[in-house]
Amino acid sequence: MTSETPDVTAQDEVQGGQVRASTLELFFDLVFVFTITQLTHVFGEHPGLPALGRVALMFGVIWWMYSGYVFLTNEVAPSSTMRRTWLLVGMFGFFVVALAVPSAFGGTGVAFGAGYFLVNSVHTALFYANGGSTVTRAVIHLAPLNLTSAGLVLAGGFVHGWPRYLLWCAALAVQIVTPYLSDTGGFVVRSAHFAERHGLVVIVAIGESIVAIGAALAGEDITVGLILTVALGLALAYVLWWAYFGLDDERGEAALSAVPGPRRARYALLAYGYSLFPLLIGIIVAAAGIRLCIVHGDRAVSWSAALALSGGVALYFFGQFCFRLVLGLPWPWSRLIAAPVVLATAPLGVVWVAWGQLAILLVVAFGFVIADDYLSLRSGATSAYLTPAGAVLRVTRRRP
Repeated sequence: MTSETPDVTAQDEVQGGQVRASTLELFFDLVFVFTITQLTHVFGEHPGLPALGRVALMFGVIWWMYSGYVFLTNEVAPSSTMRRTWLLVGMFGFFVVALAVPSAFGGTGVAFGAGYFLVNSVHTALFYANGGSTVTRAVIHLAPLNLTSAGLVLAGGFVHGWPRYLLWCAALAVQIVTPYLSDTGGFVVRSAHFAERHGLVVIVAIGESIVAIGAALAGEDITVGLILTVALGLALAYVLWWAYFGLDDERGEAALSAVPGPRRARYALLAYGYSLFPLLIGIIVAAAGIRLCIVHGDRAVSWSAALALSGGVALYFFGQFCFRLVLGLPWPWSRLIAAPVVLATAPLGVVWVAWGQLAILLVVAFGFVIADDYLSLRSGATSAYLTPAGAVLRVTRRRP
């Protein structure tokens, strides 16, 4: 990983910020990822555009506040009993929201709104009471907009039908425009911690696809065909992991570190907030698609199930395209080209069999990732998992 310059790092630590994620934050992330589990279940029950819209709307407002908590702990380390206690209260709010997700557009809308309002209020209070002087001024300008969106979510919980959709869409719209209505330059972003927290969410979310595979196996007879289909599902989860963590995780941190301090918060929000939204939605949808694929096995699937599988991977690649484009990383267009190509594999599950679609999707997706890695290696890129072309050979030749 690439870190900040020594002077900046020392100054950040004096101000109370963090360079790496703490174990309490990992605990927090596990509570948040329960939300992803719930959303995957909601979409998997009735896959299709209406369910995708509801999942995207709920996850949109939830993801905004998760990103807000990353900004919070990036500045305010959970280094005292008071801070840890209030962070636990925020975790409780997220847990209530997650519990309410399955019926959020029905009878649990009030619980969803109340939990969300609690999450928002704790975030504002902790930031205001513990942030540095410049951050406190930034929070004063940000708080009214955040509380407005939280109020809209809470109000939506008390109404039914289309007014709830309207109010929650308005809340999401307020969040999207908030960075352009409020100055983000006062927030200090410590790149190593910020990139690590978001990377942890991505990897745990990918783990949700593994959970989906296990859930699909409940009560099933373990046959050779089932084992082969499971192997394909695990391999696809690996491709999603490799596509991001092979190079982009480290390159993203390095690129964010290179952005001057006052502008870094805006780039952090665009790259890790906005761009990771379609990527994570893609994981949610693809996880549901993998589960449906395993359930059907050697039978054809419906269009909604087939599009969930291929469309989820396409959304994942589109999110990576946005991530690379914002941070100026190499080869962003390779991911944009990959998105429609992997989506084109969906008809195979309808006219052929579920495992056939999964197998072809795996080959196509991995092909794009390998080609991208090859181009990166040829240009001298390296990471914890990749070394420049020829480096291994040179090292081997030096050995006695």
